[in-house]
Amino acid sequence: AVVSTQSTGALYRTDFSGRGELSARQMHLARFLRMLLRLADEFGVAVVITNQVVAQVDGASAMFSADPKKPIGGNIMAHASTTRLYLRKGRGENRICKIYDSPCLPESEAVFSIGTDGIGDTKD
Repeated sequence: AVVSTQSTGALYRTDFSGRGELSARQMHLARFLRMLLRLADEFGVAVVITNQVVAQVDGASAMFSADPKKPIGGNIMAHASTTRLYLRKGRGENRICKIYDSPCLPESEAVFSIGTDGIGDTKD
């Protein structure tokens, strides 16, 4: 069985606004993620969390990084995740999945294609 949440951080971006509510937002997000971890532990289900990324606007990070995007949710989201994958669009129908952080998998990338027949090998 799989429990899946889509755009998890988006809910918190709309319900909480400004730095004044940052602490409350992060605490609520942490409680939500802990609840998902308890579901995984108690019922033996996989939990898949999708999230959004935002562009880093400070000049230093954009200058030294090929992809100046970072996941929203901060360290709370990062520490609650066991394996983090970064999906991005390639050329045409191709997509790239990068293992961004994992305790048991090396950092690597896989290219695949999404078409009318589903997910498959890359297309030239």
